[in-house]
Formats: sequence, C-alpha cells, structure tokens
Amino acid sequence: MDTLQNMRVFLHVVEAGSFTAAAKRLKMTTSRASRAVSDLEARVHTRLLERTTRRIALTQAGKRYVQRCEWIIEYVDDAEAEARDANGRLRGKLRVHAITSIGAHYVVPAVRQYQQRYPNVSIDLTLAERIPDILEEDYDMSVVLGSHRHDSRLVSQLIGSANSIACASPAYLERRGIPTAPSDLANHVCLRTTTLTSSVEQWTFDGPRGVESISLPPPSFQVNGVGAVAIAVAEGMGIAVLPVRTVADWLKSGAIVRVMPEYSSLPIYAYALYSSRRRLDAKIRFWVQALRHQLTEGMVEPQMAPGELMIM
Repeated sequence: MDTLQNMRVFLHVVEAGSFTAAAKRLKMTTSRASRAVSDLEARVHTRLLERTTRRIALTQAGKRYVQRCEWIIEYVDDAEAEARDANGRLRGKLRVHAITSIGAHYVVPAVRQYQQRYPNVSIDLTLAERIPDILEEDYDMSVVLGSHRHDSRLVSQLIGSANSIACASPAYLERRGIPTAPSDLANHVCLRTTTLTSSVEQWTFDGPRGVESISLPPPSFQVNGVGAVAIAVAEGMGIAVLPVRTVADWLKSGAIVRVMPEYSSLPIYAYALYSSRRRLDAKIRFWVQALRHQLTEGMVEPQMAPGELMIM
C-alpha cells in the first residue's frame, strides 16, 4: 500500500482502538492493517503506537503524527470532492439543524446559494433552540452559537462571528429616557431571549471603560427567538441586545435605533458541528463552505447608512 493509504489505515486503527476492528471496517486482514502501520513507522523512523495484547495507545510522536495525517487526508478528500463536483455529481439529501436565532437570517440564505450551485441536493432544515444528538437523530450537521457546549464526539468548525448592539424604538426612548451607559439599563425594560433550560441574566459590553457586565432587572417579557424580540423592540416594549443583521431593516427605516453606540456586545461565534471530518462526504463539505461564506459576509456589522439615527 502507498503512504496515503497507510495513513488512512493508521487513522482507522486509532479511531477503532484495535487492528482487528479497523481491519473489519476496512474489509482487509488484520495482518495487512498491522503491516500498514509498521510501514508508516519505518518511513518516519519512530514508533507511533504502543501495542500490548489487550490494547493499543498512541506514543507522543503518534499523537503529533495523527493530527498531521488528519489534515493531509482532509486536503486530499477536499481535492477529490472538488474533482467530483466538477463533473456535477453532487446529489442526495442533507439533514441540517440550526439554532433558531441564526437560522432564518443566515442559514436559509446559505441554502439558497448552495442549491443554486448544487440543484440535485435537497436540504431538510430544522430550526430549534434545542441542540439535537447529531449521531442518534441522524443529522448531517448542526449550526450553533459559541455559548452552547459542544459534544466532544463531534468536529467543531468556526464559520462566523458578529457583534450585537443595544437598541430600542424611538417611542420607547421618548417614554422612558435614553440610556448612555450600561449602568443606566437598571431603570429600563430589558427584553431577552431564552433557551429551553435558561434565560439571559446579564449583558456584557465592551466600551470606553473596557468590559462591563450588568445584571438584568426581572423580565417583563422574554421569548426563545431573537426575531420575536426584535419585533417587541420595534413595538416599543423595551431595550434589547440583538445582532445587527437581525435588526438591519428596522435600523434603516428608523423603527429601531441604536443606543449607547460607544458600547458593543462581546462577539458571538457560530460553529458547524458534524460527526467526523474524515467521513465527511462532498455535499456536506461544500455545505460547510457555503455556510462559512454566508456567515462571514452576513455577520459582518454593516456600515451605518447616511443619516441613520443613533441615540446617545
């Protein structure tokens, strides 16, 4: 076998935990799998695995080498996927989950762009705040925010980031006054989003005095979606911290205005989660690329339009 194939066998042995299990998965003999790893060790002049009768374990050199192998195999798989795509062979179905708060504004546009290029791939998108068990519930991909804990069994790829702003309607500010610093928010109605298990209890800002966190007063209204919170803000129900993209149209029309423009929230990071980089097929691989492109473009804070109102 060539070096690249030996690397693939080596990765399967590490993942499976034994030569026998890896050989069964690869439909080859155990001796052939063992020989592939031995050939790699001979090539790099060092032992990669410690072998006993009961188990195998990576050596320190093996731990470093396995990461390099993963990167090399990923690049090769990318090149092969691109070659297959050049022949228009991408087809099938993707089952995707996304956090509700980013799904409508970022993921749906990515679906449109992706399907313009790959019309033979159908996408089944579920928007929900609950993070599914990707492996158990048969999802190909989940798009989540950095505040959510990631399953250690999954690959996590950063695909975008954004800042949010504090905003309110002119009518609300006329009634309740204009906050100029985070401490002023104690005297305001602070609208917030919730998840199935918790609600936001504090807001953190980066401003002239550095990073400041404020505890929020008891909520008069909270909901599990930023879109609904944005509508509540436009209706004059209170102040909220929301992604600029979510409220961009309201900002342009003047229905919502930015308050405390010297303060921004800490960045929100979006991640793509999937089961294994090495088993990623072409349509999922290119879907990750489409997401990254859309979120990189879409989550950048737009420039304030001429004459756009900011309340200080």
